[in-house]
Amino acid sequence: MSQDLAKYIDHTILKADATRNEMIILCQEASEHNFFSVCVNPTWVKLASEQLQEVDVAVCTVIGFPLGASTPETKAFETKNAIDNGATEVDMVINIGALKDKNDALVEADIKAVVDAASGKALVKVIIETSLLTNQEKVRACQLAVAAGADFVKTSTGFSTGGATVDDITLMREAVGSDIGVKASGGIRDKKTALAMIEAGATRIGASAGISIVKEC
Repeated sequence: MSQDLAKYIDHTILKADATRNEMIILCQEASEHNFFSVCVNPTWVKLASEQLQEVDVAVCTVIGFPLGASTPETKAFETKNAIDNGATEVDMVINIGALKDKNDALVEADIKAVVDAASGKALVKVIIETSLLTNQEKVRACQLAVAAGADFVKTSTGFSTGGATVDDITLMREAVGSDIGVKASGGIRDKKTALAMIEAGATRIGASAGISIVKEC
């Protein structure tokens, strides 16, 4: 069960004060425990790619993180730069204010800018920051992500007022159907919580506590 659960996990360090040595350790842990990916800030993508080039661990990074308030053009540039540095997955934050303003055209265009920039070179996950949204807004964000061609929707940055909940994963899975992924992220620190998210429909788990999660198995 440990190996099965490990392949759901994006082993994550996104804190502002993370050091080079912490990134190297993160990559070593991801390789040792067979996690699906490491998820790191863009400045560390090249290092992570170099560290993991001989193993089956993907390199994921974040775009427009953590507020989502940069322009579509900036997010597109970040995406291209991250791919050039070795990223094969990007987790982008939506324009949350635009969603709340019901400016769906801008939200979809913002997501599509990243999808187009990734252009088949990287998988795109869309962070909707569920803790800041009503249920109706969560559903609309998921629908816009699908319309823009994203590969996943994701609950949270882990830097806002709350993280993933089983209810949100259930709602998001219903909103997107079975064709794209759902990533639960934020506050997942043990095996029981991770399995509950998967049972509710999550196909990926973002966690900084990946090692303790799989060691429970």
